[in-house]
Amino acid sequence: MAEEVGAVLPVLPDSVLLKVLELLPLRDRLRAARVCRRWQRLALDRTVWRHVDLSPHRLTSPILWHLVRWRLRDSLRTLRLRGTLRSGDKRRLLSPALLVALGKRCPQLQRLCLAEMDLRPVPYESIPLSLTVLELSCCEIPAAWFCGSAAMALPQLRHLIVRNVPAFSDHHLLNVSSQSRLKTLSLSGTYRVTDTGIQRAAPRLEELERLVLRHCVIGDSAVDFIGRHVKHLRFLEISSASSLTNAGLAGVTTLQRLETLGLDLCDKISPGAVIALCRALPQLRNLKLGGAGLEDEVIDKIQASLPHCSVSHAP
Repeated sequence: MAEEVGAVLPVLPDSVLLKVLELLPLRDRLRAARVCRRWQRLALDRTVWRHVDLSPHRLTSPILWHLVRWRLRDSLRTLRLRGTLRSGDKRRLLSPALLVALGKRCPQLQRLCLAEMDLRPVPYESIPLSLTVLELSCCEIPAAWFCGSAAMALPQLRHLIVRNVPAFSDHHLLNVSSQSRLKTLSLSGTYRVTDTGIQRAAPRLEELERLVLRHCVIGDSAVDFIGRHVKHLRFLEISSASSLTNAGLAGVTTLQRLETLGLDLCDKISPGAVIALCRALPQLRNLKLGGAGLEDEVIDKIQASLPHCSVSHAP
């Protein structure tokens, strides 16, 4: 019976095995290369190395250099890395030379996600020019980042996601909005971004389609400038903005393409103002409300007043 079962088991084609290998973590991909010659050929195939997540591994600079030289291919599209803050110069993962080598070795790299990195010794000019998406989580950046000399080309970012980078300030926001034509801007835990920074950057953010502002020190003035200049927004989330009031919320009514809106309800923002705003947005289909003290009756009232909009609540 065992022989009969074994005889009819199909041999998976290379295309299927490549899809499986592409989903495996890095360590399992490298282990698969030791199974047999066929698996080695497939595990080292270009398509398997399009999206590489190294963030679960505590790498050293020599190991990363080895990967850049011998494993990361010109097919690479996404790379995720995690460093160690306050590790000192000897254990620093990234260097300008390594990033330049990465850019040359992987000219199609589009998305770079960095977590817990000290980027203060790394000039922005060394970031690969091919990048269109940059994610920074819990990183340290210098005051002059996102700018460079006139003689040096800089990445033309389309999507910037910044999470818990305390150094990110109004100055950084103005620099990146001046250098790149962003479609996505997501700022979380960047308490140095204020109304002044939003006012100065808003005229340069006219192509934005997605904007997230969490735990930024902004109020009515910032939202008013967003409503004036960022007319292409389809997704807007503003949370933990304790200074925002009903008056500032009215500025969002000019965003006629808005499809999804996320807000925190508080004492300064009433359910009635939210309902009036949503009725003024013809394309709005999703309303995401936050607020620990929000009662079910309030949610039900808002939902009943907006029959063409899906309302959800996250405390």
